Amino acid sequence: MKDMNEALRHELHELEKAGDILEYSYNKCNTIGIKPGLSNDQLESFEALTSRFARLSDIIIQKILRYFDILDLEEKGTVRDRINRAEKKQVIESADDFIQIRILRNEIAHEYQSETIYSIFEKVVELTPILLKSIDSLTAYAHKY
Repeated sequence: MKDMNEALRHELHELEKAGDILEYSYNKCNTIGIKPGLSNDQLESFEALTSRFARLSDIIIQKILRYFDILDLEEKGTVRDRINRAEKKQVIESADDFIQIRILRNEIAHEYQSETIYSIFEKVVELTPILLKSIDSLTAYAHKY
């Protein structure tokens, strides 16, 4: 159990760093705005945003929430089960939002068509505040361990 707590502490540190860098990219991309004809530099900024969004969502869903389930002696289950349990524990506000985040993360990982990338950028900008807001409640819940 001590090793599990140490691993959780490490992931919380990674969570904080990933949140800071996502927030930086989010603020930068909000200044740019999503519009046709983005320059290569602007596209690079949005690509960084989507990558950082995907990374933070993975840290939360695949690592932090999994540690919470293990430490709370929960049964293993699907990603959806993990997200629903987190909502019941009031670790996240909305399971539906996090399911959308997970779906978007999968789109980011598998999207290769340039004409749909703007749609992904818009969704990332819309859902990033939800991810960033969840960091505080995740950290607070972790303190019980």
